[in-house]
Amino acid sequence: MAQCVQSVQELIPDSFVPCVAALCSDEVERLTRLNHLSFAELLKPFSRLTSEVHMRDPNNQLHIIKNLKIAVSNIVTQPPQPGAIRKLLNDVVSGSQPSEGLVANVITAGDYDLNISDRSIKASVPWYSNWKDTLMELKESSLHTATTPWFESYRETFLQSMPASDHEFLNHYLACMLVASSSEAEPMEQFSRLSQEQHRIQHNNDYSYPKWFIPNTLKYYVLLHDVSAGDEQRAESIYEEMKQKYGTQGCYLLKINSRTSNRASDEQIPDPWSQYLQKNSIQNQESYEDGPCTITSNKNYDSNLLSLDGLDNEVKVDALPNNFRTHPLQPDQPSESSNSIDGPDHVKSASSLHETKKANTGVIHGACLTLTDHDRIRQFIQEFTFRGLLPHIEKTIRQLNDQLISRKGLSRSLFSATKKWFSGSKVPEKSINELKNTSGLLYPPEAPELQIRKMADLCFLVQHYDLAYSCYHTAKKDFLNDQAMLYAAGALEMAAVSAFLQPGAPRPYPAHYMDTAIQTYRDICKNMVLAERCVLLSAEILKSQSKYSEAAALLIRLTSEDSDLRSALLLEQAAHCFINMKSPMVRKYAFHMILAGHRFSKAGQKKHALRCYCQAMQVYKGKGWSLAEDHINFTIGRQSYTLRQLDNAVSAFRHILINESKQSAAQQGAFLREYLYVYKNVSQLSPDGAFPQLPLPYINSSATRVFFGHDRRPADGEKQAATHVSLDQEYDSESSQQWRELEEQVVAVVNKGIIPSGFHPTQYCLNSYSDNSRFPLAVVEEPITVEVAFRNPLKVPLFLTDLSLLWKFQPKDVNGKDTEEVRELVTGEPEMIGAEVISEFLINSEESKVARLKLFPHHIGELHILGVVYNLGTIQGSMTVDGIGALPGCHTGKHSLSMSVRGRQDLEIQGPRLNNTKEEKTSITYGPDRRLDPIITEEMPLLEVFFIHFPTGLLCGEIRKAYVEFANVSKCPLTGLKVVSKRPEFFTFGGNTAVLTPLSPSASENCSAYKTVVTDSASVCTALVSSASSVGFGIGIGCQPEVIPVPLPDTVLLPGTSVQLPMWLRGPDEEGVHEINFLFYYESVKKQPKIQHRILRHTAVICTSRSLNVKATVCRSNSLEDEEGRGDNMLVFVDVENTNTSEAGVKEFHIVQVSSSSKHWKLQKSVDLSENKDAKLASREKGKFCFKAIRCNEREGVTQSSENYTFADIIFGNEQIISSASPCADFFYQSLSSELKKPRTQLSMHLEKHSVEDAMRLIRKCSEVDLNIVILWKAYVVEDSKQLILEGQHHVILHTIGKEAFSYPQKQDPPEMELLKFFRPENTSASLRPSAEQLSNLIKTSLHYPETFNHPFHQKSLCLVPVTLLLSNCSKADVDVIVDLRHKTTSPEALEIHGSFPWLGQTQYKLQLKSREIHSLQLKACFVHTGVYNLGTPRVFAKLSDQVTVFETSQQNSMPALIIITDV
Repeated sequence: MAQCVQSVQELIPDSFVPCVAALCSDEVERLTRLNHLSFAELLKPFSRLTSEVHMRDPNNQLHIIKNLKIAVSNIVTQPPQPGAIRKLLNDVVSGSQPSEGLVANVITAGDYDLNISDRSIKASVPWYSNWKDTLMELKESSLHTATTPWFESYRETFLQSMPASDHEFLNHYLACMLVASSSEAEPMEQFSRLSQEQHRIQHNNDYSYPKWFIPNTLKYYVLLHDVSAGDEQRAESIYEEMKQKYGTQGCYLLKINSRTSNRASDEQIPDPWSQYLQKNSIQNQESYEDGPCTITSNKNYDSNLLSLDGLDNEVKVDALPNNFRTHPLQPDQPSESSNSIDGPDHVKSASSLHETKKANTGVIHGACLTLTDHDRIRQFIQEFTFRGLLPHIEKTIRQLNDQLISRKGLSRSLFSATKKWFSGSKVPEKSINELKNTSGLLYPPEAPELQIRKMADLCFLVQHYDLAYSCYHTAKKDFLNDQAMLYAAGALEMAAVSAFLQPGAPRPYPAHYMDTAIQTYRDICKNMVLAERCVLLSAEILKSQSKYSEAAALLIRLTSEDSDLRSALLLEQAAHCFINMKSPMVRKYAFHMILAGHRFSKAGQKKHALRCYCQAMQVYKGKGWSLAEDHINFTIGRQSYTLRQLDNAVSAFRHILINESKQSAAQQGAFLREYLYVYKNVSQLSPDGAFPQLPLPYINSSATRVFFGHDRRPADGEKQAATHVSLDQEYDSESSQQWRELEEQVVAVVNKGIIPSGFHPTQYCLNSYSDNSRFPLAVVEEPITVEVAFRNPLKVPLFLTDLSLLWKFQPKDVNGKDTEEVRELVTGEPEMIGAEVISEFLINSEESKVARLKLFPHHIGELHILGVVYNLGTIQGSMTVDGIGALPGCHTGKHSLSMSVRGRQDLEIQGPRLNNTKEEKTSITYGPDRRLDPIITEEMPLLEVFFIHFPTGLLCGEIRKAYVEFANVSKCPLTGLKVVSKRPEFFTFGGNTAVLTPLSPSASENCSAYKTVVTDSASVCTALVSSASSVGFGIGIGCQPEVIPVPLPDTVLLPGTSVQLPMWLRGPDEEGVHEINFLFYYESVKKQPKIQHRILRHTAVICTSRSLNVKATVCRSNSLEDEEGRGDNMLVFVDVENTNTSEAGVKEFHIVQVSSSSKHWKLQKSVDLSENKDAKLASREKGKFCFKAIRCNEREGVTQSSENYTFADIIFGNEQIISSASPCADFFYQSLSSELKKPRTQLSMHLEKHSVEDAMRLIRKCSEVDLNIVILWKAYVVEDSKQLILEGQHHVILHTIGKEAFSYPQKQDPPEMELLKFFRPENTSASLRPSAEQLSNLIKTSLHYPETFNHPFHQKSLCLVPVTLLLSNCSKADVDVIVDLRHKTTSPEALEIHGSFPWLGQTQYKLQLKSREIHSLQLKACFVHTGVYNLGTPRVFAKLSDQVTVFETSQQNSMPALIIITDV
């Protein structure tokens, strides 16, 4: 139980005090009324004795009585009505509310810190805010509990207002004060009349009430004298007369009213009466009310309750929509009350309290009394007790004791028999069952058993608990023997209390006595009032012995349906017992507080109900018991609403909605409607206030995305807008990094290779992954779109209307200075910021949905987007709306709202966790997130790009012509337009030669995308030569091939204009799906301080399918001279395979032209052995081509720039494609760009010796050849029964002689695992030696001789044949050559095949060949008989002239030089 102000040892004696009646004359009542008091009320504050009192017990032992208190009350002849008692108790409980401003009581119970503070009802959101921070631990033990003054007031009033009954005498009148005034004409006669009146009331059978203790009641005569108005001498003389007549012990002169009431304001006298009068005890209520109290109906009670807080009476409690399914703990609607004692507790508690308060306001009690008068009254009570009451009680106890002693002499059985014979008025005996059913016997007043009970009660009243216990114990046995159950229960109850209160505690508290008494009262006697008294006393006793569990069980046992108020109070005390146990049972505490709150609510005690639910909420909150939390919050909301604590109500309902509710859809819908209803009432109280925060729907603030710019235009026919950035695109960190790199690349090119220090990549879409640490820049007149992520946690749809952004704007002038005050607006002032409003936005049950809201800035300045504002409502009907079928009651296209409220939700985004410095790592700090705070800057140009006839599928290598339209849709001119891409080989705008290209709308028609010239058939198979410089195509040393300037006319695009440019596309060489990113960069003609440039992104998705695979090799030709007499020619072998599958509808490929492009070589002619002019390849066919390549004229390379390439075209049809023009040359150069990016090593021409590496490089260079082959083809495709001609080109870049090169990228095989070596390799120079293959290309040898030689051996035995050995230096350095003719073939196989022969003349030649020099040696071979001989026996050794290290190796011819010698 909760802690009480009094201990149980103080409580019980104060609850059972000697009762004294007061019978006053009218004049006395008039005199006391001057003080706004009755006589009994006048004495009330002074009724406790200030000193100890002594009396002697029957054994003549001195007995000390401490703190004796007497109860004086006016005689009331009607027993109090049960309804009036209930009303009084209700008033007492509702009038005793938690007091404000107390220190919070915190109970530490296990893991819980419970605030049992009486302030918790008044706190604005006690169950939601972190209340633990505001509390302080009390210094007392952890078992400290809160006080419950309403329970103590209830208990005190309950015990005081118990009607007197026949089976006990504790509240029977022991004495009667007869009070007359000294101002009456005949006071003595008045005393006689009052005495007769008292006698008549006590002894006349017409009056069954009040009850008197013994027949000869003590009469005490009091003369009341008004000092200010009466005659003192007369009063004294009357008092003397009284003393003579009644004795000095039986009368008293009480002087009051020492001053007049009009002088009351002069001096402030304490008012000790107010605390007693507010309790408005039952005995004096007839003074205020006419007749018994009638109980008003509940409707009046409810409306009066609302006026209690000073609010308007017109607000009806019944206005709450009650759409709920009934819940076992739901507050019931109270029914009409009746006057029966079993009726409910709904009485006019609050209203009568209200009226009493109004009546008492400004009333001063005791206005005519001085402090001397107070002392006189105190002295009067002392005198009355000492001289009158206690001697009377002592005498009565002695008399009763004598009767007892005389009775003990008789035998028990005889006594019983005599009692049965002589007790004539006793009812006949009945069977035990009947006795139990009728509460046992009814004794006559003079029955001996009742005398024992009287003596026991008298001893108890004067605190003689030993004697009282023995008497109660004796009486109990007698009553039980007689089956007088009501009497027995009373004796058991008081015996238990007496045993507990005995000084020195000689025996333990007999709790079983109390249990039996309670059971008897409740079950047999059906008297719940007496049972309740037993429980209240026993529970206090058990609590004082720390038996909280037993006390709680006892309290819970008495809860029943007949009295909600009693049940609520007992359940609350039981809850406090659970929390005060040694191991606190916190959940039981909370559960019983809920039950108590429910019963308080049924009893009409709304404030107490709310308090109980709030306290229980502390336990249930945050434990995952969501249904319990929902119920508590719902009840708190309803009770708060009833009490007009609207903010609390809104908070409670809000909490139901923001938790992940496990309720059914219907219940959630009801919660939501209730919330909206309460919320609407709150908002009506302050219609002009700021928008309050709404709990629904949830907003995931961190998922908020902000997009700057216009929405992308949809595709218009063949016109497709650039993809750019949009909110529909998912964030991809890899792609975002690619775009950043592209932008850095183009910015570096524009700023001459350096990225400016203030550069930050452009961000059009800000999200949780982007860098939001800086204020984003938005352009005036360009919309800002904010995507807000909503989630509906409920199972019912939410319907938002008039949804828009909430913002704050700080306008600036052109110089950046603040111009006006900050404007915080939702709508209005569209000249600054225009806002889009979404009129209807439906979120279905448990759905996540995004809303995109736009702002249109019309002025430069600083914008802060604060949140969203909207009307929250739900849809009529319980069905979930799927957006297809309209609900009943919904108009087509419009949903009908049942109710909606307007409010806001703020967008508060937490920035990223900082983790850079040591301080940041050790603490938790977050950086700023400024995505919602854009700075609006001045106008900038805005580019839109459209692609016309842009393909989605290509063959690998296919060339397709499309058009790009650039449009400036702003009011500023733009310039410096560039495009950058990681795949520059995919497209071209056609270099400087683009003007020569025919403008054909599409390659699908039979118009070629190439520049062609019709040729005659005579020139077929012979190369047509042209040349072009790579600089003209934007490719040169040191430039970025990925950054391509867009050739705008006049380099400026004016506002509102657009231009179309051709764009050639080439399908990538790998099959599959390719994503190709284009980034368009442009600037404003007028430089802006904040935004230097703008970008536009486009991602093209191209699907390529297989076409041709080209493989090529090059080898040196053995013939040293061509037709023009120049040496150094090569053979090029080209293999073309059709790898296309028939899925693409390609019938066949035609190789229409093979072109070469090189600075040093060119194709001369086709060596076609089969004479097959038609180069067609059907599916999976392979073709082989052989071409002769010769070195270009040296002068061509000298006169023109070093970047000049010679193009040679070999045509297989009747149209020459000019390979040196766009787009053929563009794509060729772009395929070369990766090679050109490598830095070129310039050979130093100094005379100093080259290092070994230089020699190596020179030797390696001899085997290198930079010959590039371009294969141009046409493919015939049947599509939709229409034949189309596709065209394309493949590139093969030949680097090394004899090494295969491919047009398609080769897959790299993973390197094989090697064994780990544990020794250091020796540093040998062998690694620097060139390979035999490289050295074999240093010097090229060729033997010129007749294939057959006829010699008449019979005439001349020796045959001499002249042979010319041609030596050609392939390098650009001087080479020393040694030709050794002494070499003989030693292998027997070679001797068998070719005969042996000698060379005549010089056997060794030492020569030096200059760069590119061709030298011929005239040799003679000598043969002695016919046969086939191999002339390839000379050994050739070579080394670089200026090299110290000699690299020497045999130069072997690749083919044998066979000569046939015949005889003539």
